[in-house]
Amino acid sequence: MEEKEATFLDFFKEVPDHRIDRLKLYSVPEILLLTFCGVVAGCDSWDDIEEFGKAKIEYLRGYFPYKHGAPSDDTLRRFFRALDPTIFETCFIKWVESLQLNLAKKVVAVDGKTSRRSFDGNGSPMHLVSAFASELGIVLGQMKTQEKSNEITAIPELLALLDITGAIVTIDALGCQVKIVEKIIEKEADYLIGLKGNQGTLNDDVRWLFENKSEEIIFHTYQEHDKGHGRLETRRCTVTENIVQLKEKHAQWKSLRSVVEIESTREIKDKVSTEKRYYISSLPAKAMPILHAVREHWGIENKLHWVLDICFGDDQSRIRKGNAPRNIAIIKKTALNLMSIIKKASPRISLKRMRKKAGWDNDFLETILSAKF
Repeated sequence: MEEKEATFLDFFKEVPDHRIDRLKLYSVPEILLLTFCGVVAGCDSWDDIEEFGKAKIEYLRGYFPYKHGAPSDDTLRRFFRALDPTIFETCFIKWVESLQLNLAKKVVAVDGKTSRRSFDGNGSPMHLVSAFASELGIVLGQMKTQEKSNEITAIPELLALLDITGAIVTIDALGCQVKIVEKIIEKEADYLIGLKGNQGTLNDDVRWLFENKSEEIIFHTYQEHDKGHGRLETRRCTVTENIVQLKEKHAQWKSLRSVVEIESTREIKDKVSTEKRYYISSLPAKAMPILHAVREHWGIENKLHWVLDICFGDDQSRIRKGNAPRNIAIIKKTALNLMSIIKKASPRISLKRMRKKAGWDNDFLETILSAKF
């Protein structure tokens, strides 16, 4: 039998086989292919994946022998609990890099998400920081932290692994740290980072600059409106790079070029609410592209975190022991990346329906496996 070439598996060849030789009934590629296909097709547990394997064994044998049939749920469980996730994540990043994404002037949003039910016993739920190319809908990589506050150390470690040359890295105020800014500049990217009280006088000084506008300082403004579902929302971006004194006072912020105020006004019937947010950036003072970048940052919530919860049942997943939660997160993100590529050509099909169709239709599953950006 001539085996098919499973393109995405080529980038997981470095995944080590940690099992005892006498217990190896299935090769690493056989286990990875089954798990990946099962997750694409809507499987949410090891039992689901085993049943999927039994139903699709002839399809799977088009790739690999599967001499002993489909791996059991116990085999899958043991394998992924022991698999070193750092190597698995490195393979994932290499695969993403092979897509040859053009990130120049595109937003790479960085943010964390907790998988609510991934805790085991008295342990904490898994918290992962992800880098997401918002306009492209592609996950670039992930890094595990012990808790949300440790995002500060995880973000530069994650960025160090990625090729983000020319990108605009956006992070919320928790990531407003000198070392994170230094890592972004070192990686030849730009930054747009939220400000709050965690940086003390920098936050106060930027607010004062906008609240006490001087005629000697040039401010650039761009405004846009959204209307729908009985709501009118107005967003105004004001930006300036005439910040000589600010840069002198806060010289530790590498390549600081501009500061930004985003004013959002929401009208719902007779209720009006206004919110102001502030940012520091290495970008030039161009209000329209900066407002676009701020809005694209929220793509990591709407296109990644929300999708993982609603379409992949991430918060409800009970895969929780050992390294399994972190490893299955990579498989979900691999599946999401490839389905996002398919969706660009077929925008009317939802990701949830796409998962169902992959379970019903072998040809469609094959289309996902062979998707190229």
